[in-house]
Amino acid sequence: MRCLVTGATGYIGGRLAPRLVSAGHEVRCLSRDANRLRDVPWAGDVEVVEGDLSDPSTLPSAFEDVDVAYFLMHSLGRKDFERRDREAAQNFAAAAEKAGVRRIIYLGGPLPPSGGTQSAHLRSRAEVAKVLLDSSVPTAVLRAAVIIGSGSASFEMLRYLTERLPVMVCPRWVSNRIQPIAVRDVLHYLIACAELPPEVNRGFDIGGTDVLTYLEMMQRYAKVAGLRRRLIAPLRPLTPRLSAHWVGAVTPVPNKIAKPLVESLIHEAIAHEHDIARYVPDDGLLGFDESVRLALGTIRDANVETRWSTASGRDAAAEPLPSDPDWSGGTLHVDERRLRVGAPVESLWRVIEGIGGANGWYSPDIAWRARGWADRLAGGIGMRRGRRDPQRLQVGEAVDFWRVEEVVPGELLRLRAEMKLPGRAWLEFRISPDGPDRSRLVQRNIFLPRGLAGQAYWTAILPFHAPLVATMARTIAKRASELPRGTGDRVRPATPR
Repeated sequence: MRCLVTGATGYIGGRLAPRLVSAGHEVRCLSRDANRLRDVPWAGDVEVVEGDLSDPSTLPSAFEDVDVAYFLMHSLGRKDFERRDREAAQNFAAAAEKAGVRRIIYLGGPLPPSGGTQSAHLRSRAEVAKVLLDSSVPTAVLRAAVIIGSGSASFEMLRYLTERLPVMVCPRWVSNRIQPIAVRDVLHYLIACAELPPEVNRGFDIGGTDVLTYLEMMQRYAKVAGLRRRLIAPLRPLTPRLSAHWVGAVTPVPNKIAKPLVESLIHEAIAHEHDIARYVPDDGLLGFDESVRLALGTIRDANVETRWSTASGRDAAAEPLPSDPDWSGGTLHVDERRLRVGAPVESLWRVIEGIGGANGWYSPDIAWRARGWADRLAGGIGMRRGRRDPQRLQVGEAVDFWRVEEVVPGELLRLRAEMKLPGRAWLEFRISPDGPDRSRLVQRNIFLPRGLAGQAYWTAILPFHAPLVATMARTIAKRASELPRGTGDRVRPATPR
């Protein structure tokens, strides 16, 4: 089956496209600029065509021979997003009709209440759904509330508010009920809907297993993330407009995106039916806590080579992708040093692999000893462990108050901090050849703060930390260049892992 995905550079589209490929479908992605998809891990598995849903003349080639077309774009954040999305949906439907597309699939939001105040965001989503359903192409509209996954704007708002504010005054909408859903389950429904019978032309409510208030979501996020229980007091006079400014001030989510999302929270967002189960098996819907654990998985665990995951497994859907906005994925502080070293890889690796223990940390010894003493006072292990071997390192062994997490001889050493910290930290060295008897060193210190205490810790140590790690990188380069040529150990071949 040939599928067309619009919005492939966005949150859902960027996760859906590779999963459609894995499911055996041919995938074509429509983008205004094909270069935006050039560097995604799955670029070679899909066809990319340039086109603009605001310009109908650019669409025929994109819809040619397409069986199923996914409408996953939106203009949220633009001043006239309602008009833009309405016109895009009209052009999308017309092109699908003309090309003989067999099915349209749209991911929208909960239906706004028929009376009273309506949020522009939900009103626009409902209008787009109506345009597509009124076309001659059978359409499935999936109506989801808050989607739980790293990169989802709604989830990022929840993440930052909870992590950065242990005490907060919130608007009264924090007591409204919401039925969040894991991004993994959203993708499951989107893929399965490609096989719906042709007579199905309707909307479906989709949600996870839990119905919670926003306040409960914040408290449960805090528990999963290992934070203390948050002190939250609802405040009646805090309007959606003021709430949006408050969210914009506290979180990196842009105010132009936060405002329509906050306004949507004035309505309850729960599934009023579960008719989708008549056509698509649930495949084990996730609860809120497990969805959050998956969303925190990449940077909470060992994969910190970058802040992004390139995995395409089903559960990796909740993790960050390179195409996600800069403000998504949680706060990750990185101090990176790049040096060209006048020594071959073998010499540079010998110095790096010898770090710690009696060999020291290639920077003022008193600073590391002071950190070790502070760790002991806090109930930690301090610097007393040393290292097993003065020259060789193996995955899993201790080096002072670090643990060896990854070793690729001649290429990579990654250490995970085991001192007492309000967060998690890694120290990573990458080396590569740079011509005859020269090499390149990339040294990265990575800190993932936990809550407000973690942010305060990083701010407090930064004036001392930056010069310390700069000295470390320079000393490593100097020692490697001073080793006599030919005396450095040959790099051992990487062992299977």
